[in-house]
Amino acid sequence: MPTITAFESSPDRGRGQARDMRVRWALEEVGQPYDVRLVSFAAMKEPAHLALHPFGQIPTYEDGDLTLFETGAIVLHLAECHDGLLPKDANARRRAIAWMFAALNTLEPPIVELGMAMLFERDKSWYAERLPVLQERVRVRLGELSRRLGQAEWLDGAFSAGDLMMVTVLRRLNPSGLLEEFPDIAAYVARGEARPAFRRAFEAQLAVFTASGS
Repeated sequence: MPTITAFESSPDRGRGQARDMRVRWALEEVGQPYDVRLVSFAAMKEPAHLALHPFGQIPTYEDGDLTLFETGAIVLHLAECHDGLLPKDANARRRAIAWMFAALNTLEPPIVELGMAMLFERDKSWYAERLPVLQERVRVRLGELSRRLGQAEWLDGAFSAGDLMMVTVLRRLNPSGLLEEFPDIAAYVARGEARPAFRRAFEAQLAVFTASGS
């Protein structure tokens, strides 16, 4: 049974934002049982954990003699080893992988930058001036995604690992209110959150926060 690592004390207060959520969701989608090893912030910087993740973060994935870090790599590995997250058609499969990269490389950077500013820069003298710039960068990407998504249920036909990664990235915008400006994207995220596998993963991550009383 594979083992993943997750925060011992959840900084997102159990809202499903920590990146182990992506791996949990993928494991639930493919029906693969898994164990979780909780790690503290201090333990993440210790040699034992750094041997698994050179940047001292979570999650990591261990299965036999295979150890992986980075959620994109882990989810892609699971999608390649199990049915349900990548299409059978070769071209559709490659497009799903392209959407995984788009979520992580095109959408996530400006979203994370906005989120970090909202969390840690509110008391800065330049925050009020910088915030609209960061918001506009995200709006541009959301507009581009909206035009491509249209009224489709998922990004490219059936639900895939591309949708899984995209939904988890877009959920990071919940505190910003920007998703409300794009009803089609908000509905897309809601469809992802309504999937039974997502709900199981969310409840599992929330249980860590609830149990710790963080």
